[in-house]
Amino acid sequence: MDLRASLTSRLPGPAAKAVGRVDDAAHELATLARAGIIAPIRPDKLMRIAQQYVRWGPTPALGSSTTAIHYSDETAIIDELGSLTFAETHSRSNAIARALRDEGISSDDGVAIMARNHRGFIEATMACSKLGANALYLNTAFAAPQLVDVIEREKPAALIYDEEFGDLLADAAGGLRRFVAWSDSSNGRDTSLEDLIVGSPKGDLDPPEDNSRFVILTSGTTGTPKGANRPQPEGLSPLASFLSKIPMRSRQKTMIAAPLFHSWGFANFILGLPLAATSVLQRKFDPEATLKAIADNKARALVVVPVMMQRILDLPEETRRKYDVGSLEVTAASGSALPGELATKWMDEFGDNVYNLYGSTEVAWATIATPEDIRAAPGTAGRVPRGTVVKLYDPDGEPVGDGETGRIFVGNDMAFEGYTGGGTKDEIDGLMSSGDVGHFDEDGRLFIDGRDDEMIVSGGENVFPREVEDLLSDHEAVNEAAAVGVDDDKFGQRLKAFVVLESGKDVDEAELKSYVKAHLANYKVPREIEFMDELPRNATGKVVKRELVD
Repeated sequence: MDLRASLTSRLPGPAAKAVGRVDDAAHELATLARAGIIAPIRPDKLMRIAQQYVRWGPTPALGSSTTAIHYSDETAIIDELGSLTFAETHSRSNAIARALRDEGISSDDGVAIMARNHRGFIEATMACSKLGANALYLNTAFAAPQLVDVIEREKPAALIYDEEFGDLLADAAGGLRRFVAWSDSSNGRDTSLEDLIVGSPKGDLDPPEDNSRFVILTSGTTGTPKGANRPQPEGLSPLASFLSKIPMRSRQKTMIAAPLFHSWGFANFILGLPLAATSVLQRKFDPEATLKAIADNKARALVVVPVMMQRILDLPEETRRKYDVGSLEVTAASGSALPGELATKWMDEFGDNVYNLYGSTEVAWATIATPEDIRAAPGTAGRVPRGTVVKLYDPDGEPVGDGETGRIFVGNDMAFEGYTGGGTKDEIDGLMSSGDVGHFDEDGRLFIDGRDDEMIVSGGENVFPREVEDLLSDHEAVNEAAAVGVDDDKFGQRLKAFVVLESGKDVDEAELKSYVKAHLANYKVPREIEFMDELPRNATGKVVKRELVD
């Protein structure tokens, strides 16, 4: 029993809660001090920053204004156009906000943003926050019909987009005010953000009456993408919870390779504001270019989705060795399942720096695995961080026993506020479903067994594809694998696997079936295994299983 539990077990309810609150506050202060967020500061700057907090509250607009005060001439963004200081980013986003207001965009209007990882995405987000407009982030891999559906449902008043998506958005953006965030030509059809910046005053704006909402779209791997309202964090408790497991530091350089429009990339941008981190950005992920950017900028942290790690490890050894990435202390991964073998291979190559966050667009984070967790139990999703509650329930809503598999329900201060089209996720006892099933080991580490809607019943037996996928991925000849349930006249459903082989390796279907049978129950052996050149994935690296089923 730890000291807190020892103290609170002897106290009456109100006193125990008071001790808990004091302990939580002390833990948060210690975590924030260790990260460098709480540090000595000139009294005049402290007063100005405090005034900004009163004006803006915990918003991106606050991050923009306070970093411009505290770190005015230091680098905020490094992208393919060069670098911008915090002061420049602040003034440029002020100008965009003023120009949007002059174009008729007001507080509570929606602004759709379809942009890759570059300064335009960040400046547009800050401008929306300063204006009080609601930002809707469009997935850069969406097809034209999906974009039409989303824009018709969300009804934004304006669109900020990279010019490369102009034709794709043609049917979706009729009647919207349009502005180009990135252009590779000088004769764009619409006004650019740079034009707005040049033509508008750059002074501070008055805060809006209501804070902006930020709408992140779900991946749509199993259906139509939904808009998830993301809350703005109240206070520093969520940041302290995150930093207690993932050791990001103040003023570090962070290579954000994960898409900014996705909840994982977006979260690291938002959480990077109080850290005054320098965001290193590239519009399109390229494995070698990522290593080069880390080496050139001496980045301390890399934010990725797991497939990016695989693509980097797939580079020839002589290519990987060209770049000195010894500055890298944190590889923060999320967005899709991180196979244990991939994580350990990465750490064998680049050092024990992998931190795997498990969560979803709806629940934010649930657990975080440290390098120590991954070494001890490859494939784990990690432990529950402070300030978060995770419980497992059976289909009837009852808690499962120790070590048993159950539906995962999560509670924290960062859960979403519902879908923009109405509805929410299932809830039990104030906790929200993550959409997955899993189990805890005896050391309190969570393992994900699969999606709660992916379980198949084959011949009366329950089968979760994730277990089979992980096993196949561990085979020396297999690069990656996916499994789905398909209809079967005899068994109701059967498991079918799809496999991508390692370059230069060879294995046949019978050998892989024998391999699965040697490790798992007979009813979990796929009836079919299809070999593919690559698995269908969306822009965040998740396998799009509906395409496999089709």
